[in-house]
Amino acid sequence: MKIAYIATSSIPSSTANSGQVMKVCQALTQLGHEVHLLIPGSGPLDWEELTHHYGITTRFPITHIDSIKALRRFDFIFSAMSQAKKLNVDAVYTRMLWVAVIAQLRRVPVILELHDVPSGRLGRPLFLRYLNSNSKKLTVLITHALGKVIEKRFELTLPEKTMLVAPDGVDAERYQALPDAVEARRQLGLKENLTAVYTGGFYKGRGLELLVELAKAFPQVQFLWVGGKPEAVAGWKTVIDNLKLENIQLTGFIANEQLPLYQAAGEILLMPFGKTIAGSSGGNTAEVCSPLKMFEYMAAGRAILTSDLPVLREVLNESNALFYAIEDFDDLKTKFTLLLQDADLRTQLASQARLDVAQYTWQERMQKIIRRFTEDL
Repeated sequence: MKIAYIATSSIPSSTANSGQVMKVCQALTQLGHEVHLLIPGSGPLDWEELTHHYGITTRFPITHIDSIKALRRFDFIFSAMSQAKKLNVDAVYTRMLWVAVIAQLRRVPVILELHDVPSGRLGRPLFLRYLNSNSKKLTVLITHALGKVIEKRFELTLPEKTMLVAPDGVDAERYQALPDAVEARRQLGLKENLTAVYTGGFYKGRGLELLVELAKAFPQVQFLWVGGKPEAVAGWKTVIDNLKLENIQLTGFIANEQLPLYQAAGEILLMPFGKTIAGSSGGNTAEVCSPLKMFEYMAAGRAILTSDLPVLREVLNESNALFYAIEDFDDLKTKFTLLLQDADLRTQLASQARLDVAQYTWQERMQKIIRRFTEDL
């Protein structure tokens, strides 16, 4: 198939949104589809930089389209749709509801991937307009929970025929030959000590406050925080320095290409999500999220300690992760102690997670989506 992916992501950037878009485009290309990514901006892109930044190995065309922010990207959307028509694509792929609706008006088949409930004053009527169109379409939801929230909030029933649940994924091949934790620490120049790792954004609701308390309670453990925007990292460094905590190390942003080695450097991988989770664009995704790091952690083959956020149980379970009561530090401390003391349990959880993640590769995900989209063509 010839596919135009229309996205408003800034590329390159440190947001999960941009990384997910690049992984989807790469997987589609690897499956033999002709993918053209259309994004706002201008100027050339450095593929060597993109390869390092996103950890991708397969190239695909990316076209910048000039856009004026004051126009709220509508100029970009219409220009991108015109470009898609010129490319004579078989489908438009997007995470933007407005793009999907305009594609329908232009009689272009569309795959709309939703990561949250359509928002704003026009969210519901626009989504109904999209659903009621007779055009060829597929709605991809990242979790079953997201579908239930949409149905409840918008008072509708999503049509099963044109809907598919497909969680996010991982480049499993990049996790195949990872060293053990001791060797990973040596390669990264880290102090040799039992290590717990957190990777990802430093946004509200990621549980970093709990991790500070955990570091206080376990001074014998090294805590490695990987990621964060410079201003967020600087803020937390001030907090950590004021508390005179010497067992938390902040790396700042690490390119995706290097991320597997950092995750492999820990015996324990931490996901301390709170009841409210903010993303790079704000909002609250706690009910509906499908965190990229969850799949990376599983592929890394290390024990996962996670808050018991209900949506995570669509992928995780008692055999591949250890759960603690959400925002309950005492329970977090108890479960962390259990993992520290029981190496066999760590190994058991890690092994099962690595087995289970095989069904969540980007290629498996995109093959499933395209197969469903084309089954009645």
